[in-house]
Amino acid sequence: MHRLIVSLLAALDAVIVVAVALLVALAPLAVVWIVVFGTAADWSALWPTGASVWMLGNLVPLGVTIPETLAIPLGIAQDAASFTIALAPLAFAAFTVIFGVKSGGRAARAGSWLSGWIGGTLAFGAMAAGVALTASNEVVAYEVWQAILIPTAIYAGAVLGGGVVTAWRTGDDFVIDRLRLANETVAPAWRPVVPLIARGSAVAVTSVIGIGALLVALSLVLHGDQIVTLFQTAHVDALGATVLTLGQAAYLPTFIGWAIAWVAGPGFALGTGTVVSPVGTQLGVVPGIPVLGALPESSTPWLLVVVLLPIAAGALAGWVCRSILAQAGLDARTSPRLVIALGIATVAGAAGALIALATSGSAGPGSLAHVGPEPGPLALTLAVEVLIGAAILLLSPRGAVPERDAAPAVVAGPDPAR
Repeated sequence: MHRLIVSLLAALDAVIVVAVALLVALAPLAVVWIVVFGTAADWSALWPTGASVWMLGNLVPLGVTIPETLAIPLGIAQDAASFTIALAPLAFAAFTVIFGVKSGGRAARAGSWLSGWIGGTLAFGAMAAGVALTASNEVVAYEVWQAILIPTAIYAGAVLGGGVVTAWRTGDDFVIDRLRLANETVAPAWRPVVPLIARGSAVAVTSVIGIGALLVALSLVLHGDQIVTLFQTAHVDALGATVLTLGQAAYLPTFIGWAIAWVAGPGFALGTGTVVSPVGTQLGVVPGIPVLGALPESSTPWLLVVVLLPIAAGALAGWVCRSILAQAGLDARTSPRLVIALGIATVAGAAGALIALATSGSAGPGSLAHVGPEPGPLALTLAVEVLIGAAILLLSPRGAVPERDAAPAVVAGPDPAR
């Protein structure tokens, strides 16, 4: 397919991704506008509100200033009327990443992942610029360059990742094929190192995310009665309950990131001076959001056994890589296996840091200015735990493996000439 066509199709993908996400943000707000405000609704405020939700969901920090006409009736102190919200409802960013990866993969299969990346990035950047330049209002403030650059960087990275991975599998008659040819010039024992680091890292990171998702699901089931009680305490009608549920669903990937931090050991904060971890839970006043009823009420050092789960994720990655090496007859040397284990741990640690950065930030005034996990501790502990699991499977002895190029042994016998 012609590169220009690939680029235009990728640009169309980007436009659709932004349009659908904005529609998802605007649709429930429009229903609220109609039901709550009726004919007196100020429709000019709908677009800035929906666009602000989309920007926040794509990791753009927002400065909120509650007008004095609203702050006084609500009993909000003057110093608490202005604050920053940076804790993102990551469902929007997850949507951006998933469809960006798919767009990059389609461009690679069409024959030009680079053209797809350029077209998709430019189109998404143009859409983000349009949103940022038209969504300003008196209540929510943001840096225009952040509102353009951050969402565009998320989408561009996803498209690039999807394109490169697909091109590595199918070929691209370009830089990826050159890299593969260059890899063929490396010594046979070292050729699978980079591909196996990539595969093992994907297995480890996916497993850790799956563990976090499973933990969130179990916690919601086990604390269902508390969540229902908090819903009842909120005294909201059917519309309010629906909007509240949708808002909490948008934060589901954020909660999965918190669960990963809890399983890894460092835990996360729910306000300044608080911590939720397997070792101990120390909370102040918890906001009355129903889903927070799923937080563990107390902890014990015995819960540190959960760190075996990230170790198991690393072990699974190590087992996958060691099996591939064994099938190729390349697991005789220890050095490549050690490098693979270290590479998997490094990528897992970097993923932990990104997860912490994406799932932390300010959620309101006062103590809520710090919510979520710390990047450094999560990256370090996740890297160490995955390294332990991967090293156990990759470096453990598997018995003697005969060398393929070794000459057959010759058994001495009587000389026939005699």
